[in-house]
Parts: sequence; structure tokens; C-alpha cells
Amino acid sequence: MVKGETTQPLVSVVVVNYRGAEDTITCLRALAEHDYPRLEVICVDNASPGDDVARIRASAPGEVTIVESVENLGFAGGCNLGARHAGGTVLAFLNNDAVPAEGWASSAVSVLRAEPTVAAVASKVLDSEGTGTDFVDAGLTWFGMGYKRHAGSPIAEVPPAEHEVAKDVLFATGSAMFVRASVFAELGGFDERFFMFYEDVDFGWRLNLRGWRVRYVPESLSYHRHHGTMSEVDTPDSGRETFLLERNALCALYKNLADDTLAKALPAALALAVRRATARGELDATQLDLQRGVGPSVTEPVAVPRSTLAGFLAIDQFVELLPSLAGARAEEQAARVRTDADLLPLLRNALEPAYPLPRYLAAHDILVEAFGIEKSFGKRRRVLVITGDAITERMAGPAIRAWNIAEVLAGEHDVRLVTVNPLADPPPAPFQVSGARRRDLSEPIEWADIVILQGHVLEMAPALKERHSNKIVVCDLYDPMHLELLEQGKDGADDRRAADLAGVTRVLDAQLERGDFFLCASQRQRHFWLGHFAALGRLSPRLYDADPTTQSLLSVVPFGLSARSPRRTGPGLRAALPGIAETDHVVLWAGGVYNWFDPLTLVRAIDRLSKRRADVRLVFLGMRHPNPEVAEMDIGARTVRLADSLDLTGKNVFFNEQWVPYGERQNWLLDADCGVTTHFEHVETTFAFRTRVLDYLWAGLPIVTTDGDAFADLVRAEGLGVVVPAEDDAALADALERSLYDPEFAAACRERIAVVAQRYTWPRVLEPLVEFCRDPRPAADRLPGSADLAPSIPPRGKELVRRDIALVKEYLEAGGPAELVRRAGGRVAKIARRGLRRG
Repeated sequence: MVKGETTQPLVSVVVVNYRGAEDTITCLRALAEHDYPRLEVICVDNASPGDDVARIRASAPGEVTIVESVENLGFAGGCNLGARHAGGTVLAFLNNDAVPAEGWASSAVSVLRAEPTVAAVASKVLDSEGTGTDFVDAGLTWFGMGYKRHAGSPIAEVPPAEHEVAKDVLFATGSAMFVRASVFAELGGFDERFFMFYEDVDFGWRLNLRGWRVRYVPESLSYHRHHGTMSEVDTPDSGRETFLLERNALCALYKNLADDTLAKALPAALALAVRRATARGELDATQLDLQRGVGPSVTEPVAVPRSTLAGFLAIDQFVELLPSLAGARAEEQAARVRTDADLLPLLRNALEPAYPLPRYLAAHDILVEAFGIEKSFGKRRRVLVITGDAITERMAGPAIRAWNIAEVLAGEHDVRLVTVNPLADPPPAPFQVSGARRRDLSEPIEWADIVILQGHVLEMAPALKERHSNKIVVCDLYDPMHLELLEQGKDGADDRRAADLAGVTRVLDAQLERGDFFLCASQRQRHFWLGHFAALGRLSPRLYDADPTTQSLLSVVPFGLSARSPRRTGPGLRAALPGIAETDHVVLWAGGVYNWFDPLTLVRAIDRLSKRRADVRLVFLGMRHPNPEVAEMDIGARTVRLADSLDLTGKNVFFNEQWVPYGERQNWLLDADCGVTTHFEHVETTFAFRTRVLDYLWAGLPIVTTDGDAFADLVRAEGLGVVVPAEDDAALADALERSLYDPEFAAACRERIAVVAQRYTWPRVLEPLVEFCRDPRPAADRLPGSADLAPSIPPRGKELVRRDIALVKEYLEAGGPAELVRRAGGRVAKIARRGLRRG
């Protein structure tokens, strides 16, 4: 049944019948009158005994597609069979003893269209009178039993926040749910080994592990007569339901828990299943008279209730299923992108015992304690931070940033910091620090749940580089390497420069195409990288629809500074460099000297200022980069030659050759009176983030900077110092003089710096990354099975022929030529009715 022409996507509703013709007919009639404009209704009959099929054919609306199964496939198999006959981009599953309310489908579809990271919608389900709850939330126990929170409670007693507000859930109830057809196919549908019960739990669990969201939408409402059509063999007293619940809980647990969690939970779950079985039948060791030893009573038969036997048989069949489940487990574990810890909020109360039987409750507590279940279900995520920079006592910007990322995240996660540079004498750390060559990266990457990388690192991990890799990857783009390269290689041959630039751009393109979350250092950079995303085609409708702000894809994470104020721990520059007295006024250049900087204008400004202020001193903190792979640049040598030629070296200008150890830099900063950074006016400046300025903020130093970058805007707006034009040594000399020799101005700068510095502490600037790592997910366009919910286009040409041939084959297999003729006649009638309706 397809109603009307609209831009809404086609929704294929699957209704499974077994021993419930009257309920099924009521359900199908309700769907025929439903307000959603494009419904395709498919009724699957699960080999019902009696005349169910004939009654449904006689009474159901004419456009319902009826699919007959020659055997009872259970709810899981029946739904999968119906899905194979569906043509919609959205699948809906509705129990045959359920009735949809107005807006049931449209509310769900609107969420699927508006939120591309939502794969499935869980409908709100009330009892047939609308006074009691059937499904308003989901939960999962540590032993694998999924449950519907508040089920059976009067709706008036459930807090409105629990049932009236949309939220993410672990699973949707199979009695009323929607799912993207492409995702359902990608995951292979429901697991037919479950037959019925918990197939919806398992499916939702798998969706979440693969990064999708399942969203409870209260406006999508249906009414369900729970167990309304179950036969006498399916009643609790039969033991069949108990058997399926126990077996399927173990199957779901085995498939979906990670190795280390499963190692703790599975043996405890098996033991608890045994205790549930004995507690139901009120059986214990006294039935074997173990206290008195061998005697006449030992040989007497022991009555075992069916509910008890069901528990033991469930474990027995779980063992039988293990060979096939092992393959399913391997597939799910390989495809997962989220950890067990990520899903903990969706379990709601994983440690809930669930059964109020005294002997059972005692066993539950014993097993939770003995196997450390609480600790296992509160496990930390594993985060790998990889840098290409040297991790030593003397660290440069990339290594400092990677170090602080690791330190902040280590408060909540297990963190490893790995450098692909030779590792020598790293500082002590509250996390593991190691070095790795390219071939050694596979082990830490395999260990990690989240990989945070920078620079060229992605090129060293080709397995991680593939878009189908299931690792969550965070790319740190704070350093636009290709813009630096334009200036860095300025003196090289044009063909060499072009080749190098193309290579670095390819490195960055690979990161932009692969990453799930990206960091940049400023709003300027953010605009720059958004343009790069758009040019690559990565800024797709799916990503945009998932988050029009793109904040969940690309966040501003500036370079930071320590949350602890700098404290002197040893001698600083005044003691280390002969020629600088305690009364001298010191300007500090706190960082490397690279080609995109302009230290030459600074030296000329010091020459100019020294003629009226003889006690001015300029100190370059470190001339030689600690990373041996970073080649020295000619600007450093030119700076030294200029200072020599002006007779400033060792008098007014001082060059510290070796970098100051990272843990000692505060001693040099505290000896300075102002900080300086000067650069040329070019594109690198526009998008640069001068990390040395953070050290000036940390130490409370008035800042003198060239105009043109993000920090110049900050200094000017916040009154942190003086901003001067590029390559203007006179203006620079005046700015330095004011910062060094005007006590009132310097004090005002320090007062403002103390306030602004709080915005740039590492814990604060890293908040977007911390939040992402608390709930890490793949980017919306990397979710498996993702497809847009465009209105489905009827098959044409060869596609139509292939579909018809497949249907002819199916009809012949189901009932021979007579069935084929009957189905063909029904199809002609359906086309005629549509023509009349449109006319």
C-alpha cells in the first residue's frame, strides 16, 4: 500500500502474523487509515496453523503485500523476510497486536531526516488502553538481559521527564520501531538465531557499537496488547519464554561485549543463570541430601519444574550455538567503533539484579564481588596520542601540545603518548610514554579506542588511514604545515618547492578525508579548514545535516598554558647568560627562529632602542630545535650575523644555543620583563597561532607583537601589550620601550593578562576534546550503511526486470503456477487502483 505523491521517503511497515489473524487484520486496517502519506505495508505470515492467511487476505486492505513463510521463522526471521520484500528507504516493524497512533510514522521519519547519526527510532509504546507503559526507555543488565524500563507501570506514575522527552536509548522495542533500510541491510538485520526475544536488544546494541544512535521519540506513539496473540505453548508456565530469554541474553552478551569485559561477565552470567533456574524452582543442595551423605533418600527422584529446566537447557543450547556465534562475534568486534564504557549511560543500571528472589539476590551480590563486575563495567577508555616531535626534557610546540593533551585526558582514560621520533630521557609522566618506528605503531593502534594524531603521523599508519577503519581518529590541525612550507622553502628551487608543497597538502588531505573529529587553534584557522573541507567535498549534506554548526566535526582548541602559576625552581637567564644584570630590562624571544618570523626587524629595533636605553637586553631562548629532524633555517644565521654587524651580540642581544628544558622554562620567563614575537605579513601569519605567546601570558609578561595574526587581535582587544606594523623597527622600538620602561602601562598589562590567561589553561582549552572523548563517535559520513532518506525511486529498466524475475522465482517456489497467476493478478489490480486514485 503506497499512498499519494510526496517528497516524504517511502516507509515499509512489516507486520508479522502467527496465530493472530484478528489482531493482524485490526493492525493492517489501522495502517490503511494512517496519516503518513507514503506507507508500504507488508504482512508476513509465519506458517500460521488454521485459516489465518485466508482470513487476512479476505479482510485486509487490498494493497497489503502478503508474504507467506513455509515455516515459523520467529519474530527475527519473519521481520527479515518482510524487509527483503520492502522497497522503502525506511523500515518500520510493528507487532500484529499493536495499533499506531496518528503521527506514529511522520514523527519518526522527521527525526531520521533531521538527525543523520540516528539509525533507528524507538516509538513510545503504551498498553491498549493507553494507561500503562510498555516501552518508554531501555536498559541492559551486566548479565545480558535487556529490559524495558517502567514497563507495566501506570503512565501516571512515570515521571514526565522519563516518557515525554526524546533521548538516546540502547535499543528500540521490536513491537514498534523504525530503522534506515540501508543500515538494517548493512548489519544483516535481526539475528535469526534469537528466533524471538532480545533480537531487538541485540540489534540496538550492535547499532550503538558501530557508532549509530537509537533515539526514543515520544511523539511516535503506538498501543500494544502485550502477548495478546501468544499461544498456550508460549506462556511463562511452558518454560519456552524463559528458555529463549535466558539463551538469547547469553548470546547477546557473547556477541557484543569486548574481550576483557566478556572475560569477567560471561562466567559470572553463566553461574547467575544457574542460580536463577534453581531459585525459580526453589531447588537447592538439600534436594540431593548432601549433608547426610548416601542414604535411601538420595535415590529418590527430584521434581524439576519446567522453568528450572528451561534455564539449564538455555545454557546447553548456548553452548551448541557457540561455533556460529563465534563468527558473529568476530564480525561485531571488528566493526565496533565504541567501547563498552561508551555505552554505559545507555545501560541505565547495569548492576540491577532484575529478579526479586532472595537466593538469587544473594548469588548476584556474590558474583558481582567475586568477578569484579562493577569495575569491569566502569572501565576507562584507551586513548593513544601520537606525535612526530621529540619527547625530551627540551620539547617544541607539537610535543608540548601532545604532552598536555595526554596529561589532561589521563584523568579520565588510560592514555599512551607515543612519538615516532627517537625517545631519549622523557620527563616523568602520569601516563605511558614510548617511542615507536613505523612498523611498531600497529600494536598501540590496535590497543587504542581513540587515536589522536598530528603532523605526518597518519602516513605512517596505512591501516588507520583507510576510511573503513573502525578506529576513532582525532586529527590535530593546529599547525597549517603547507602554509609554513611556503615560507620555509622560499629559497629552494621552484620544482622542489612545488613537489614538497604537493606532498604536504596530500598529507593534510588524507587527514581531512579520514578523521572523525578535528582540532584547530583559532577561529581564523577554523574558517580556513572549513574551506578546505568544502573544497575536498567532505562538507557533505550528511555532515551538515548532522550538525549545521560543524562544531562536532571541527572545534577550536588553542595551544594552552599550565593551570599552575609559574614558580621559580632554579636559575634563569640572568644567571645563565653573562652580561645580563639584575637591573637590566629584558625582552624575551621565547621559541625557535624560523623563516616565517622576522627577528631581523627586532634586532634593528633593539639597536635603535639601545642608543637611548643602554640597559635593554634581548634574549633568544633557543636557537637549535630539539627535534633533530628539523633542519636549521637560514634566518637564524642571518639574525646572528646582523647582531654581530651592529656590535650587539653579548651586549644587548644574547643567543642561547640550546633549548631550555621544558620543565625549567619558567625560570627564564620569570627573569624577563616583556615578551616579543615579530613576523612578516603573509598568509602563514594570517592563520598562525604563535604558541610562545601563551608562555608570555603564563608568566604575566606584557606582549609586543607584529600585527596580522590572531594573537595580535587579542593583544589589541584586551590591552595585553602593544601591536606594531610589520617590518617597522621604529614603531617596534617605541613599543618595547613603553612595555619595559612605563611601570603604569606594564602593570595594567599584567592585570589584564592575569584575567585572559585563565581562558587558555590546558584543561579549559581542551574541553571540546575532553567532551568528545567522553562520548566518541565516528563522523556522520563514516557511519556504516549510511544513506540519505531520499524518496525511493521506483525501479526501472534492467533493475525492474531483475526484481520481477526474482519475484517470479519466489512465487513459483512458494506455490507453483497457480500462486504466480494469483500474485500477478493482484499486482495488476493494485496498479489499476493507484491509477484511479491519482485520476
